[in-house]
Amino acid sequence: MRSLIHFCKCAVAVIWLVVGYSLPLHAQAPDLQQLLDELANPETENWQSIERQIRTEWSKSGSAAMDLLLQRGEKALEAEDYDLALEHLTALTDHAPDFAEGWNARATALFHKELYGPAMEDIARTLALNPQHFGAMTGLAVILQDVGMRKEALEVWNMVKAVHPHRPEVQQAIDALEMSEGGKTL
Repeated sequence: MRSLIHFCKCAVAVIWLVVGYSLPLHAQAPDLQQLLDELANPETENWQSIERQIRTEWSKSGSAAMDLLLQRGEKALEAEDYDLALEHLTALTDHAPDFAEGWNARATALFHKELYGPAMEDIARTLALNPQHFGAMTGLAVILQDVGMRKEALEVWNMVKAVHPHRPEVQQAIDALEMSEGGKTL
């Protein structure tokens, strides 16, 4: 358990560094960056449509074969066949190590198998490739909460909120973590 806690703390520190310092290094396509900027604006009303467009762009690997592996992995995830999902998604990450969505999907499969350490490693890879991946950040926040690291989880939930302030569950998680400490900020 101590090694998991140490790993979690290191992962949060790495993610802060990646998000804080890598944004200019990992330039997004102009249209995608514009969508991300719109999503980050709390005043944006059509955020669901923007989120869908972002996720669609993130799911494009540039290779029909890799896209097929992602689709098969996602279908297996939907069917709750996590072993099959891991087979497809591991093949995807082996053949397309620079494709962030492959790492994110594999992290999801690992999370469902309660393999938090490997899931966090894949989340770290996702965020190194795509520092604004709000889905990966959300996964990290959930894992941190699950292992009792509320302060670190709150930090990550606030990072999610900065990138995607519209999902009600994000603010609910922040409020719950703050309330668990008697209403004071952790």
